[in-house]
Amino acid sequence: MSKIDVLLGLQWGDEGKGKIVDVLTPNYDIIARFQGGPNAGHTLEFEGIKHVLHIIPSGICHKDKINLIGNGVLIEPWILEKEVKSLENIGFNPKSNLYISKKAHLILPTHRMLDAANEKNKGAQKIGSTLKGIGPAYTDKVARTGLRVGSIFTSDFEVLYKKACSAHLSQIKAMGYEPDEFKIDGESFEEYEKKWFDSLATLRQLTIVDSEYFIDEALSEGKRILAEGAQGSMLDVDFGSYPFVTSSNTITAGVCSGLGVAPSKIGRVFGIFKAYCTRVGSGPFPTELFDQDGETMRQEGREFGSTTGRARRCGWLDIPALKYACMLNGVTHLMLMKVDVLNKFESIKICEQYEIDGNQTDKVPYETDAVINPVYSELKGWCEDVAGKNTFEQLPIAMKEYVNAIEQKMNLPIAVVSTSPDRKDTIIRTEL
Repeated sequence: MSKIDVLLGLQWGDEGKGKIVDVLTPNYDIIARFQGGPNAGHTLEFEGIKHVLHIIPSGICHKDKINLIGNGVLIEPWILEKEVKSLENIGFNPKSNLYISKKAHLILPTHRMLDAANEKNKGAQKIGSTLKGIGPAYTDKVARTGLRVGSIFTSDFEVLYKKACSAHLSQIKAMGYEPDEFKIDGESFEEYEKKWFDSLATLRQLTIVDSEYFIDEALSEGKRILAEGAQGSMLDVDFGSYPFVTSSNTITAGVCSGLGVAPSKIGRVFGIFKAYCTRVGSGPFPTELFDQDGETMRQEGREFGSTTGRARRCGWLDIPALKYACMLNGVTHLMLMKVDVLNKFESIKICEQYEIDGNQTDKVPYETDAVINPVYSELKGWCEDVAGKNTFEQLPIAMKEYVNAIEQKMNLPIAVVSTSPDRKDTIIRTEL
């Protein structure tokens, strides 16, 4: 029996997972999303064209590969329909190779309104939600009041839908707001609801499966499966900087519950990280930069959210956080992204440890308000454009020293080095 390989982010999201999934897809038969929802923004870039996927797995542009949305993922039908049509407009037919779990939960229009109300209610304590309805939808899932994809084929779906929406509107009123205060993508509830219901037609046209049986049968047949994570390990609802986290388990353990597979069926774990760090929204960020270096990272890396458009916070590479994420995930291979963003830096810093209350540690603290002073080492920059360099040997000496330094600190091999957003600029150092 085959095992499922896992590819996930080791930082606060936006690590470049979409590109690497796209690069690795030829090696697999099935690409499967296991958590998150349209709060993801996985970017594919090839032939000078940028494509952003929010729900659909990043292997969808490979016509002979099955792309599965697992039970742990949240489906927003209107966003899914837009994504399907966008792919159709550039010559792909996602309806032919996109499968969806019956047990995946639906994001309702009122989930998005409730998300906005919750965020407004937090005031200065807001977490920076994408306002896609993720938190409220997962809340309903845990409360056993959610609606699943399989529900759209039942005779009582509209009754259940109206009951759920009524409960959400009551919650908004209980917070002291009127529901019509909250637009959905600039539209009223009634306007958006019509589009949402119309988009169910597209969802019904897709292949709906019992994903746990589908995955088990595929593994029994020897098929190769890659599980694709969304967001990043440092945003995990249990192990991230709570409450400044997403609403799902973004780590390897989430694959088991998000696809319905046993831990023994997990194979290799590919951990994706950037040569620096970014974060969107609130929460601790020990190496965050507020100077020109941070702004240079932002501009060179085009660090603006693909889902929200918000400018990302930028900072130097954080080794304690990276070690923590590798520990949680059982990472076997590291994949280094966006080294090209550091092309213009004469010197590059790496956070080796944290100093907290005068003591040095390499452990991530429980307290989100802890005052952390990063302890840095410094390496020479390469000050050279590396796009188009497709072997490790072609890279500048200073860049190779940077890669080797990270490997030594992490005691893990860096299997992939990405030298530009384009998928062709990907150096694969280890057979995958």
